[in-house]
Amino acid sequence: MSRVLLKLSGESFADHETNFGIESSTLTRIADEIARASNEGIEIGVVVGGGNFFRGVSESAKNMAQANADYMGMLATVINAIALKDALDKKGINTRVQSAITMTSVAEPYIRLRAIRHLEKGRVVIFAAGTGNPYFTTDTAAALRASEMNCDAIIKATLVDGVYSADPKKDNKAVKYDILSYLDVLSKDLKVMDASAISLARENKIPIIVCSIIKDDNLNKVLKGQGTFTLITD
Repeated sequence: MSRVLLKLSGESFADHETNFGIESSTLTRIADEIARASNEGIEIGVVVGGGNFFRGVSESAKNMAQANADYMGMLATVINAIALKDALDKKGINTRVQSAITMTSVAEPYIRLRAIRHLEKGRVVIFAAGTGNPYFTTDTAAALRASEMNCDAIIKATLVDGVYSADPKKDNKAVKYDILSYLDVLSKDLKVMDASAISLARENKIPIIVCSIIKDDNLNKVLKGQGTFTLITD
C-alpha cells in the first residue's frame, strides 16, 4: 500500500476514564504511529471524528434540529484535527489540515487536487468537518475522501483489534472475523462503519482494514500485512 486513508474516531483521542476531551499521551502515541508510517514513505490522509467533544454535549443537542447538531459535530472534528496537526508538527511531520467548512484562519479549504498534491509531496493531510454537510457521518466522509484521493485502503482504527460478532468487552463468546465481504458487514448489521460508507467503499473497490490504534506500532504492522486486523473486501 502506498496511499491510505486513516479513519480515527474522536474517542481515540479521549481520556479513557471520562471518554471526553483530548488525552495528551494518547494523542502523542497516535501521532507516533502516523509519523512512523509517513517516514516509511506511506502517503497518509486522515479523517477524524468528534465524539470526544460532541458526546459531551449530546444531551443538550437532543432537542436541536438534526442539521444544527451535525454542524456542532463537524466543529468538534476541527478541534481534533488541529490537535493532531500540532502533535505531528512536533515530530517533524509536514502536515496540512483541510476543512470541508471554510475557516481559513485555522485550515485550508478542502480542494481535492490540492490535497492530492500534498500527499504526493509526502505531507500528511487531515480532513476535518466531515463532508461539510449534515446527515453524513465521518465514516462516510472517510469513504468519500478515500475515493477522491484514490487510496489503496481505508484503515479504520478503533479501540479493538478487528471486527467481532459481538462486543468483546461485554461478551466473552464474541468471535473475531479475519476477513469479511462488504455484503457480510451489511447483512449481519456489523457496527463497523455505517451502511453508506460501506457501500461507497464497495462501489470504488477500496478495502477496509479494521485494527486497534491502542497497540504500539500496530499501524505499521497492519500496513505491512502483519499484526491483528479484520479485512473487509469483495
